[in-house]
Amino acid sequence: MAKNPMFSVVITTYNRAELVVRALESLLRQSESDWEGIIVDDGSKDITQEKLLPYLQSEPRLKYLLKDHSGGTSSKNHGIKASSGKFITFLDSDDEYHPSHLASRKEFLFRNPGTLFLHGGFKILGNQYVPDIYNPSRMIHLDECVIGGTFFIERETLLSLGVFRDLSLGSDHDLYQRARKKNIRMARIEEPTYIYHRENPNSVTRNIEIIHSRQSGS
Repeated sequence: MAKNPMFSVVITTYNRAELVVRALESLLRQSESDWEGIIVDDGSKDITQEKLLPYLQSEPRLKYLLKDHSGGTSSKNHGIKASSGKFITFLDSDDEYHPSHLASRKEFLFRNPGTLFLHGGFKILGNQYVPDIYNPSRMIHLDECVIGGTFFIERETLLSLGVFRDLSLGSDHDLYQRARKKNIRMARIEEPTYIYHRENPNSVTRNIEIIHSRQSGS
């Protein structure tokens, strides 16, 4: 594995043994090979470790980090600190990538040098509406949102932003807004290669991962 791969893919999981395997297999099927995968296990009590062991033994690009249970935000930050890639991205343990996901983002970044924060490009399976973070009584379509799992952020830029803040709601939204305020060069891609699963009941509660994008050009 290259010392500094193009991408560090941070996968956080907690008690999702079957689903995290699906996510991981989608990473292993990527046509782009210049990546490292960092799996952060937030203290799972199920058979997550048992399910992941064969992959960890056969794939040197994977790292497995087990930590005490403290939530998704701290788990993401834990993975970021252990990363070495030029760009850091994320894969929620109940979502998956299309095989061209990383390759399409690499191509975009090479065609648009200077982009430090890339987002967008997702396919929704299941419920396509979420409460507006600014007005929870109003439901909005996910097409009006920015999905935190689709973020690709240049590593030093992400560290300079202070990574994710441990907020009760909207840590992704907070990071996105801080990047905008600092005039970080951002871009949006439309190719729908991040597969966002919302068929399961617990996916509906993941509103903390939804960011309403009110501003044009994001």
